Amino acid sequence: VCAQVCRRPCYCPWLPPRCPRGSPLVLDGCGCCKICARRLGEPCDFLHVCDQSQGLICDYSTASAGTGATCNFEDSEEGCEVNGRVYRDGEVFQPSCKLQCRCLDGGFTCVPLCQEDIRLPTPDCPYPRRVEVPGKCCPEWICETRDPHLRRDAGAVSPSLPYACQEWGTEWSACSATCGVGFSTRVSNQNRYCRLETQRRLCTARPCPALPAAPLVVS
Repeated sequence: VCAQVCRRPCYCPWLPPRCPRGSPLVLDGCGCCKICARRLGEPCDFLHVCDQSQGLICDYSTASAGTGATCNFEDSEEGCEVNGRVYRDGEVFQPSCKLQCRCLDGGFTCVPLCQEDIRLPTPDCPYPRRVEVPGKCCPEWICETRDPHLRRDAGAVSPSLPYACQEWGTEWSACSATCGVGFSTRVSNQNRYCRLETQRRLCTARPCPALPAAPLVVS
């Protein structure tokens, strides 16, 4: 195969190709020209090699069925792809400084790394607000001085409140279920009485794997 495909000397483009995110430049199967490594599930052959840094090989097991070879894990373990990068099953990774995730059965679950603490108004800090701080990953609480010239339309005015409500709340928490439907929570004062309350909403991390069918017993 090598003698039929590989030609000497090499004739390569002057400029190497621009690869998609997560696909590094590698030498082709002839060791001649630089190409973009194929990623998980992409077609491959002798020339178009898979990304070995991610543990991928060109799997020819489906070639006999007429679908062609594809890049797959060498040990046939399931993995997950996030932002163009492939992670092995069970691998823990951080897609951002605020999240820590784990690859599991072809999907992934994440937990927040920033604390979802709540700061209530106090006499010395009547208007606490959570803000992004330059150079820091997690937001922090600050004591905001309310502008006396604040316009009435700057906040939501409830019919039952004689003053403008300065809305604030925490970020939504991670989903309570690792698969299927769960719920996430947050604390917010975005209600008609401008009171702190715990709010919930439905969420889905990933679909649950299908259960194997029970064997039919004939008596």
